[in-house]
Amino acid sequence: MNKGLIQAVGAYTIWGLSPIFWKGLSEIPAMYSLAHRMFWTFVVMALLQMLRRSWPMFREQNSSKRSQIIGVMSALLLGTNWLIWVWAMNVDRVVEGSLGYFINPLVSVFLGVVFLGESLRRRQWLAISLAAIGVLWLTVSVGSLPWVSLVLAGTFGFYGLSKKLTEQTPINGLTSEMLVMLLPALTYLLICSFNGSQNLNEIDSIEILLLITSGFFTAAPLLLFANAVKEVPLSVIGLLQFLAPTAQFLLGVLAYDEPFDMMQLVGFIIIWSALIIFVTDSFTSSKKLNAGKN
Repeated sequence: MNKGLIQAVGAYTIWGLSPIFWKGLSEIPAMYSLAHRMFWTFVVMALLQMLRRSWPMFREQNSSKRSQIIGVMSALLLGTNWLIWVWAMNVDRVVEGSLGYFINPLVSVFLGVVFLGESLRRRQWLAISLAAIGVLWLTVSVGSLPWVSLVLAGTFGFYGLSKKLTEQTPINGLTSEMLVMLLPALTYLLICSFNGSQNLNEIDSIEILLLITSGFFTAAPLLLFANAVKEVPLSVIGLLQFLAPTAQFLLGVLAYDEPFDMMQLVGFIIIWSALIIFVTDSFTSSKKLNAGKN
């Protein structure tokens, strides 16, 4: 197994098992966990930049207005995604959260058509249509829109689009986003500390350790993924990306005993069918492309 493949599997494994980590902070308000996540991820990225002695390159890549605007937009999308995910873990909506990441690849493809002028093959349109039908089915059967899934898929889809548009390296891009998040995070933590609504004295040592390590837990899979994309074919990445939501889904149903009835199963089967069509089409297209090059 090559280095890139190991990194990709590592990233998706960490993301797949992430409900276990965030469940450890379920007694802490989501906003407070998010603020710590932002701060400690910035600390990790700052240390990494220092070790690499790459701050001059970061300043150079982040000097243009375009890079700064994309950095702010990326930070807002990523912060929203993190907040909804942590909140979903706190209120036992792991299954609904996993659905968002099952839908995400299809959202990304659709955004590529709308914003980047990419074209879709017939089977890809079929996959997106089936996914929309699955979401509609879940909305009607459950009686409410699965907004957690849609917000997670939408924010991460647009976040991926912003990474397509930026000229920064993955490390510098993430550092830029954490720099945008740093001031709001510190402001929120100071307000909580001064008004007594939340402070570290009221949190046990295990939760404090989890808050501190949330920075590494956040940065590690993002950097593993960024490096893997350079070495692993996108067709393989497309197959591997379903490891994370599959693990999340199984944890929600089997480990956390979240309700999952027959009507929900039908909706998930429709969406899984869309993903099978999408992955099969991507894999077949990739094989034909490689055969043409040879």
